[in-house]
Amino acid sequence: MSIMIQKICRIAGWLALALIAFVTLSPIYDRPSIANPHLEHFAAFALLGLALMLGYPRRMLPIALLIIGSAFTLEAIQLLTPDRHGRVLDALVKVVGGLGGIATGRIVLTIMQDQVERFRKLRGQSAG
Repeated sequence: MSIMIQKICRIAGWLALALIAFVTLSPIYDRPSIANPHLEHFAAFALLGLALMLGYPRRMLPIALLIIGSAFTLEAIQLLTPDRHGRVLDALVKVVGGLGGIATGRIVLTIMQDQVERFRKLRGQSAG
């Protein structure tokens, strides 16, 4: 994967985490809603996991720990706000989404690596 794509994915991942934190901790009436809350949680963390995996392809364990820690920490912090509620189920949905995003990113990276290797072999055969 190109360095430029990695940089874009890194920026997207960190911006996604910042947006998730902002939306999670903002007053409930300010929270945008476009689907079922569990679907929103799953999708947001799946995109976060995907972006970070593509941005940091050799850092799967730290990314997984960041996802898990963020999900449970954000839910716990909601307990300190007067109009929000932290739930273990919400954290688990976020974790599953994030880990699914990481797995998807790993699959994409594997497919891309296979394609690069095929191209190199093909190029080597045509040169020889």
